[in-house]
Amino acid sequence: MDRHRLPCWRSLAALALMGAPSAAFAHSFGQVYNLPVPVWLYLYGAAAALILSFVVVGYFATESDNEHPAHGIELGESLGVRLLRRIRLTGLLRIVAVLMLVLCIVSGLFGTRNAYGNFNMTFFWVVFILGLGYFTAICGDSYAVLSPWRTLADLIGRFWGSYARGRLRYPPWLGYWPALLLYMGFVWIELFGNTRPYSLSVILAVYTVLNLIGVWLLGKTAWFRYCEFLAVYFRLLAKAAPIEYRPREPGSGRLRLRWPFSGLLEERADSISLLLFVLFMLSSTAFDGLHETVIWMRWFWLDIYKSLTPWISPNPFLAYPTLRKLYLGYQTTALVLSPFLYLMVYLLFVWLAKHAARSTLPLRVLALRFTYSLIPIALVYNITHYYTLLLTQGPKIISLASDPLGRRWDLFGTAGWFRAPFIPDMGTVWNVQVGLIVLGHMVSVYLAHVEALRLFPKRSQAIASQLPMLLLMVLFTTAGLWILSQPIKPGA
Repeated sequence: MDRHRLPCWRSLAALALMGAPSAAFAHSFGQVYNLPVPVWLYLYGAAAALILSFVVVGYFATESDNEHPAHGIELGESLGVRLLRRIRLTGLLRIVAVLMLVLCIVSGLFGTRNAYGNFNMTFFWVVFILGLGYFTAICGDSYAVLSPWRTLADLIGRFWGSYARGRLRYPPWLGYWPALLLYMGFVWIELFGNTRPYSLSVILAVYTVLNLIGVWLLGKTAWFRYCEFLAVYFRLLAKAAPIEYRPREPGSGRLRLRWPFSGLLEERADSISLLLFVLFMLSSTAFDGLHETVIWMRWFWLDIYKSLTPWISPNPFLAYPTLRKLYLGYQTTALVLSPFLYLMVYLLFVWLAKHAARSTLPLRVLALRFTYSLIPIALVYNITHYYTLLLTQGPKIISLASDPLGRRWDLFGTAGWFRAPFIPDMGTVWNVQVGLIVLGHMVSVYLAHVEALRLFPKRSQAIASQLPMLLLMVLFTTAGLWILSQPIKPGA
């Protein structure tokens, strides 16, 4: 490093840290527990575990007699489910979900501006986004029932018969692009929006209006299948669940027990836009972990800054306002391009798999067929980055429920509960992160191998095709562990 540039770098770094807004999703409540420890041993161990799992799967998984896995055990007519249906539990939960949406909006508009003391920040970011996401990966697509926006659309449809039928036919070429764009906007707000209780309420209110207009314009079925990004997001996570719930109409639906992750083999991606959505589930989480690291900040505030000095002031204090805007643009560009970068890498390895298997199938077909094998990786990435937030901030929802506006109320007698923060052991957190990442990639190796057995007529072709895919899994694993091991910038 140029010694004459060192004071400039330190000045810029200090300014950047003072001015950088905290991210709202996982980081509004404290830093992610990324431990700066030597990681080479974990990388070698994880790669070895994946290679061993590939050998085991390749040896034992040799047949694919049926196009779909076993149907599982139907639970819809069991005594317990019939009892719950009789007491109309689903309808009650739908009403509660709408009331929680209203409470989030009201508490943000009229409650305390303190993110820690307002109900809506913890409930939406932690309980709803994280908690419901992990619940969905275990118990199925509960969001299909609990979505307050779907419930509001159903309620309006009762009084306005033609409301949910739509005014325009949804064009097939549009695919899942609307959901992907909304998902990108959501993550941008999460990371760079500096969300506070009031602004979150405004965002939720605007999103409610957007959903109601979308249903009126395109119809309820098309909107919640292709456009409403949370519906797409939770539906993808639900394919990993050992419990499948498919609603037919309010108050009824199909419920069955199946093998974990088997739902990912029952359906296939039908659009490149859906593939990009899955890849953004991966890349956005990886970017969230990377963009707060010291190395990421140095790339801009040292390396890129040097190339910008001919066009802006060499004085860092005078240049900082302009640099801060450029830094936001730099981050936004990286976030938006991240799924396309992942797509290029993914297509390269699928192309290698195609040639290794000597397959005549089009690259697009192969890419879509292996799409759902990436979902376990996206799931474990999300858990490893954010589960500590669920442990530390999640329990506080009990005390916040008694005082949702932050006005020292005690409506349920729980205002004093779980106020002391729970700080998990750093070593335990790191080992859990490593274990989950390796497990997720091992599951993906298995799913990809089963899909290959279905695709290719010969077992030798299937095994050959999975050698490049194994290399891709090793690459994802080592990249994920490397990001987790990086020191984050102070104050992140």
